[in-house]
This record gives sequence, structure tokens and C-alpha cells, in this order.
Amino acid sequence: MEKPGKIAPPKGKLGILTPGMGAVSTTFMAGVELVRKGKSQPVGSLTQLGTIRLGKRTEGRSPMIKKFVPLGELDDIVFGGWDIFRDNAYESAANAGVLNPQDLEKVKSFLSGIKPMKAAFDPEYVKKLDGPNVKKAKNKYELALKVKEDMENFRKAKRVSRMVTCWCGSTEVFITPEDVHSTPEKFVEGMKSNHPAIAPSMLYAWASVTSGVPFANGAPNLTVDIPAIQQLALEHGVPICGKDFKTGQTLMKTILAPGFKARMLGLDGWFSTNILGNRDGEVLEDPGSFKTKEESKLSVLEYILQPKLYPMLYGKMHHKVRINYYPPRGDNKEGWDNIDIFGWLGYPMQIKVDFLCRDSILAAPIVLDLVLFLDLAQRAGMKGIQEWLSFYFKSPMTAPGLYPEHDLFIQSMKLKNTLRWMMGQDLITHLGQEYYD
Repeated sequence: MEKPGKIAPPKGKLGILTPGMGAVSTTFMAGVELVRKGKSQPVGSLTQLGTIRLGKRTEGRSPMIKKFVPLGELDDIVFGGWDIFRDNAYESAANAGVLNPQDLEKVKSFLSGIKPMKAAFDPEYVKKLDGPNVKKAKNKYELALKVKEDMENFRKAKRVSRMVTCWCGSTEVFITPEDVHSTPEKFVEGMKSNHPAIAPSMLYAWASVTSGVPFANGAPNLTVDIPAIQQLALEHGVPICGKDFKTGQTLMKTILAPGFKARMLGLDGWFSTNILGNRDGEVLEDPGSFKTKEESKLSVLEYILQPKLYPMLYGKMHHKVRINYYPPRGDNKEGWDNIDIFGWLGYPMQIKVDFLCRDSILAAPIVLDLVLFLDLAQRAGMKGIQEWLSFYFKSPMTAPGLYPEHDLFIQSMKLKNTLRWMMGQDLITHLGQEYYD
């Protein structure tokens, strides 16, 4: 990919569209507005709080990322979205129970004005949910065109100059790539014939990409991870990324596993179980949706630990993942991990992790960073898969035939080096020998 010659400035309003206006998206919307009003801080957001080192350590140059690259301003963000329920963003946020009533009250009038558009939805793909706020059409192609029409109407009504779509909807049933996904032409024909391998999330992706709007996939659905959408992204000059926000248990794995590998500590087994009671937990009760999520969560250790390279240390590891719907827990997910490691001379040791996390609190700043970075990428002329945003995903997208990088620290280095590359600064290798010459 060519280095950007010039990055267009972030002029005008930036419209953020979220398919799905549940716990994650309303926590994101409420949080941005609370930060804009000076009522809270954007903790967890790299774009808002992160710094980036430039040059040598002795130079002392570490500007904030938002001052180093021309990101869109929070004050310029406008929200919209689709959902199968008619609740406005305030009602949805209140039902989700993520934010306390005191915080919600501060942004009640703002959130109440954000009403969901009718969703392109089919309960065959999310079997545990159904709702009344759903589009009707004779086929999936017409549904996708209606989504495109929604986007254009939003653009005009809100007078936004740029848009980004971020999937914040539920996990769909497991779908594998098929011939219908292979080319844009076959994909359109598949939509017209209501092909079962074309899920609703793909309709939003097709509508966004063909409208020139960047797309981030926050669920483990196939969505943009197919050749047809990737080709369209290149043709329309649109950056895309995914998939599945890296929030709780998998975040911990991508922090801990690189440490074990760096110290050449062996791993016999890693048993993970989760309890959560939000809509995501309910959806994952369905075996088809759980299969999609399981594939996303299981791949992490395999890629980080590389058992084929280190068969003695990781060749026989047992990795199990369980997710249990437990309504009393609400959005406050609990992830338990039992990790059986071994050290010098094969002597066994154990690590126990009990992460009582807040799923949407961890996901909301990811949404913010992704939409701002995707908008930056588009203004820089970067199109297609944005692997440098792997930092935010459980199952990062890569070029065909290229294995994904899951190590959180390598992902962080890749992200910051991409920003340096975009701005014409030297890349940081961390070699450091120049300090001792």
C-alpha cells in the first residue's frame, strides 16, 4: 500500500451509524455525549487518551495521538442506527442497565432524540431475538437497497460530510464462506434469490461499502470477511475491519499468553467459562450463534502460542470455552479462567483469573477508536482490509493466506507504527543500539 501523500482534513460532521442500538451502542453514544459535556472521561480510548512516541527516547517527543494525526473531533460526531425494537437510545440504554440512572439522566434529552431506523433482520440468523421494528421486502437485495436509502437520508437530514458504520448487533448463526460470497456479481444475485448464506449483517456491509462508507464488524459474524465485500471495498475506496470486539476474557488471553510464550513457559490447558445476562448472553444460548462466537474465541491461543513451532510447550494444550446465560449478571460479565502451565523440568503450576468485567464499558471505547481511525484511513486514501486495527478484535482480518497476529503488544506496535508511517515519521523498532554506540 502506498504511503498517503496527503490526508484530507476532517471537515464537517461525522455520522456514526450502528446496526444494533442495544447495550454497546447506547453506552458508546451516552459516553461520547458525557465526555462532550465535560461530565466524564473517555477511559479506555486510545484516540482520546493515548500518546505516541516519536524519534529517540532521548528526544522526549510523545504527543497525544489525537494531536498527532488529524482525527475527527468528538463535537462533530452525529449518531444514528437501526434496531428491531422501537425504543429510542435512552429507553434502550435504560433497559440495558449498563449505566447508572444518574449518568443517564445527564444525557436523557440527547439520547431520547436518537430513534432507531427499521432493521434488516431475519430471526433465522439470530434465533433468540425478534422484534417489531423490521423492514419488509420481497428479497434481500431490496432490503439492502433500503439500508442504502436510510444511509443517504441520514446523510442529508443530519448534514454530515462523512460516515462510518460499526456493527453493534448480535452474533448471527455460524456461516462458512460459499461461492455466493466469491464475487460482487454473485453476491448481488444471491441477495436477489434470498440465498441462505447471506446474513443480515452482510446486507449492511454491502450497503455501506457501495455507499462509500467504511465498515467495522464488532461481532464474530462472517459479514465483511468475504471476497465479494473486500473487492467492493477496494473498488469504492472504503476501509473495512473486523471482527468481534476484543473486550473481556479474550483480552486477558492476548495479554497473558504472549508472556508465557516470551518466557518459554509451557501450557497444558486453558479452561474458560463466562456468565453474562445481557442480550448477547441470551443470543448465545442458541447453538448456532455460540458456534460463531466459539470459533472466534478459540483461535486466539493457537495463533499466539504457535504449537507447530513449539510442540513440546504447546503441542498438547487443551483449550475449552464455555458461555452461560445467567440473567442476574446483566451486562456485568464474569470470566473465569483456569490455566495449567508448566515450567523448568516440566513442573506444573496454575493460574486462576476471575475477571468481573463490564462488557459494554470495555466495548464502547473500542467503537469510538474504530470509527475515528476508519474515518482517518479513508481520508488518507487507505482502502480494503485495515490489519493495523487488529488491536481491537478477537478475530482480526488479514490479507488472503496471511495468518492473523493476535499478540496484543505486537498489535499495539503495528497500530502505532502505521500512524507514524501515515504521518511520515520514522518507525520505532525498539532496537536501541544507537544509545550505546
